[in-house]
Amino acid sequence: MLQPLYRWIWRHPGPRARKLLNFAAVEADGGRDLVRAAELTRDPVLRRLYLAHASDESRHAGLFRGRGIELLHDHPSKTGGSVYEAEWLAPGERGLDDLRVEKEGDGALLAFLHLSEKAAARAFAQYVDALPDDPATREVFEKVLRDEEFHMNYTRAQLSRIEPEKQRILIWRARLGRLWKGYLRVATALAGLVSGLVLKLIYFLILPPFALLAKRAAARETEGWHAIAAERGAATGKQDQS
Repeated sequence: MLQPLYRWIWRHPGPRARKLLNFAAVEADGGRDLVRAAELTRDPVLRRLYLAHASDESRHAGLFRGRGIELLHDHPSKTGGSVYEAEWLAPGERGLDDLRVEKEGDGALLAFLHLSEKAAARAFAQYVDALPDDPATREVFEKVLRDEEFHMNYTRAQLSRIEPEKQRILIWRARLGRLWKGYLRVATALAGLVSGLVLKLIYFLILPPFALLAKRAAARETEGWHAIAAERGAATGKQDQS
């Protein structure tokens, strides 16, 4: 049901390139956070998996960045303008989504990563179907999608290993956190749309009458110097003496 929406979002080469470059920045940031998580964990298995995951994120950033730059070079005339990119409707991977790695245990981190990778895998699969006329970008998403499915599976398996009793609670807590951040993103986007609409209404409906009144007032004024009444001149002189 959402395929027409995704095809509309991805139809322009310019916004498509910018979205891919944004995806690259998020993947690179997530890779750095995973390296930090590998430094902090005391579990040798998780340390190895985190580092491998970080390497995958770095490679994904290179794939997205390379394809985004290719699109910018291939369509230089279509990369300008202010086309709506709908970031909140077609996001990429959220990575750790500003999660503070230092303050989270391995269980909470794995739960959050599992949900993030699951959402990214679902979204990237939809983007593959939304790009029938761009096989190169489709290939990038297909490569990344295979890794996202592995990340989704390993995080769930490791969560079951280290937190067998708390795994469901941790996943629900992470899901509520993602829902809250998703609500904030949607609210911010809607606030931007509403504020833009209000400013347009003010500009086109409220300002024109004031501009018309100002023009009429200016038309009644004569040009050049004006003689003032004696009373006003006397009042001005008294103010100067005081």
